[in-house]
Amino acid sequence: MQEVIKIEGGKKLKGEVKISGSKNATVALIPAAVLANGPVYISGVPEIADVTSLAEILRILNVDVTEKEDMLIVDPTNMKNIDLDQDVVTRLRASYYFMGALLGKYGYVRIKMPGGCYLGPRPIDLHIKGFEALGAKVEYDRGCYTIQASHLKGNKIFLDISSVGATINIMMAAVYAEGKTTIENAAKEPEIIDVATLLNNMGANVKGAGTNVITIEGVSTLHGCAHEIIPDRIEAGTFLIMAAACAEEMKINNVIPKHIEALTSKLQEMGVKLEIGVDSITVYESDEIHGVDVTTKPYPGFATDLQQPLTALMTRATGESHVVDTIYSERFKNCQELQRMGAKIEIGQGSCTIDGPTQLYGDKVVATDLRCGACLVIAGLMAEGITEIRDVHHIDRGYDDIDGKLKRLGARIYREMID
Repeated sequence: MQEVIKIEGGKKLKGEVKISGSKNATVALIPAAVLANGPVYISGVPEIADVTSLAEILRILNVDVTEKEDMLIVDPTNMKNIDLDQDVVTRLRASYYFMGALLGKYGYVRIKMPGGCYLGPRPIDLHIKGFEALGAKVEYDRGCYTIQASHLKGNKIFLDISSVGATINIMMAAVYAEGKTTIENAAKEPEIIDVATLLNNMGANVKGAGTNVITIEGVSTLHGCAHEIIPDRIEAGTFLIMAAACAEEMKINNVIPKHIEALTSKLQEMGVKLEIGVDSITVYESDEIHGVDVTTKPYPGFATDLQQPLTALMTRATGESHVVDTIYSERFKNCQELQRMGAKIEIGQGSCTIDGPTQLYGDKVVATDLRCGACLVIAGLMAEGITEIRDVHHIDRGYDDIDGKLKRLGARIYREMID
């Protein structure tokens, strides 16, 4: 038996939706909290499967975890540095943040190779390079990394690629290191600023987050604190695309518009009518939208996490649309599923071309990864007939109550167990 999501397409959406806390920030903030020597209160935590998995890992480490509505209280007072060789580590990619956190706090970590969505090669060599620059020795055997250092010392680290994961992991490892660490060609994503804010609230000395040079002056201790997570810019973008695809009028609340300017400018280029407020964006129904070209780039460029959802909308656009993904060249499995629903798509090497407009038809499709799942939900909302989406655990890893939010907007969406 497996759970599927079924969507009856062709229903116009209308109303307001509130965006949850950032998934990509949350999965780094929770491991970062163990660096403290007292309770950390994190509010705005989304109700997603990745948070459940991270809480399970915390409990393995003897960390006290309390959940109260959208708050997670992480108390590492009685924490033990236990080897993380359990299967839960492989459920999500973000488990690798425990590498930096435990190395920073204890000078030793043994952890299974992280899992998560397969989007093509996603090496962690930049993380390893950073740990080694701080004085750690790294070994890999039997599917586990062992990373240890008798003494971490600050250093200058240049990232060959501005990797979000490597930037955050090195930041966490460096907060207790002796002296000054400089990360050059650091990633600039808002989630990095959010993690740096938490670390600084705990007593760390991190400067330059949000720029391409981050400096960390090592400290001897960190204390507990309270922190509120930023809104999820990818969820916000997903609902913006849903609204452009099939809403009469939709207001998306709890948004930081600056974080998704690359998307809103593309939507406006397509002819989507937007009203951008201080912390909300309203989308109005468009008579006709036009094809556009999108190339994904590191922030503040167009987010790779939003190109898959946008491909669903492109099937409605008049003319050709082109997508090039410079971050994950294999992130086009969603296109094969859209083809199954009637889309005219040519898939190239790290790219696709979509010819529209075409009517989509409900079919049985598979969410091969998290954002592919979001793409198929949008496609299902637009399609004629019923769409059945399988492997929905991918969707639940990153979207908080997506069914409930869509139902309140007027969508016909439900879950079933099938053989």
